[in-house]
Amino acid sequence: MSVFTLIKGKRGKSGFGYASTSADVVADLDLSGKNIIVTGANAGLGLESASQMASKGAHIFALCRTMEKASAACETIGNGATPVACELSDPASIRAAVATLKAQDVKFDVILCNAGIASTPELDQQNGIEATFFTNHVGHFMLATGLLDSLSDTGRVVVVASMIHAQSYEGGINFDDLSGEAGYNANKAYGHSKLANVLFANELARRFEGTGKMACSLHPGAIPTDIARRMAPGAANAANTIFKLFCKNVGQGAATQTYAAVHPDAANHNGAYFRDSNLATPSEDAQDVDLGIKLWEETQKIADRL
Repeated sequence: MSVFTLIKGKRGKSGFGYASTSADVVADLDLSGKNIIVTGANAGLGLESASQMASKGAHIFALCRTMEKASAACETIGNGATPVACELSDPASIRAAVATLKAQDVKFDVILCNAGIASTPELDQQNGIEATFFTNHVGHFMLATGLLDSLSDTGRVVVVASMIHAQSYEGGINFDDLSGEAGYNANKAYGHSKLANVLFANELARRFEGTGKMACSLHPGAIPTDIARRMAPGAANAANTIFKLFCKNVGQGAATQTYAAVHPDAANHNGAYFRDSNLATPSEDAQDVDLGIKLWEETQKIADRL
């Protein structure tokens, strides 16, 4: 038996592990009455986690780049899921989505910040900010903070990050070059955005202390989803080949975010970073409280000017 096979079969303290699926996570749960927001709900991990939670009674608010994509996702998700258009690179679209969600006049139990893009080979920008950083971090920051007063008393904000967060630029967050113009590197740009995801979740968790609410981040694992669509063709093909040979399937990849979003045990871990549906330790930069506070302040300034 190979070491890799042993790792895949191992389960942690949560009772789940590398090979556990989102269906395994929700198997014994009743999510009736839960209102759950999922970004990027039309494909990959978002669609899988949303569908599994809906199968246990949750009402899903499926946020996708267009209403067409959101409506199609809701047909697959089932249980009367509600479609909402939300393009995370467009501040006007984000604010419209926030308004639409607030108009539902319900309290949300989960905001699952799942959507994400990979970096392009050459610099791309949105609103004067490097596009990967804006979409993966700033867009989700604007959405989640815009809905904080609509969270239930035990609401959760779950941010899908990546272990690649440890491969950001020197100093962690490149505050002096958020535009990416001074020295763009596609791999570091993706890590930069994912580090921001972890720091945002940590700072939000700090602000939730003393309440019944929680925020957390996670590494889902390497999964053959369409996130590689923005990579150069050669890099995308190589990545997808590696994913298919060695990495998790979509059901396994969606397990950790599903666990963080709805499993009762996860509620006890405000500020946690999860991997394979168990507690893990993020990078040193990701644990820097001052860095998280500064990122929050600088991101708020970006949001305020747009």
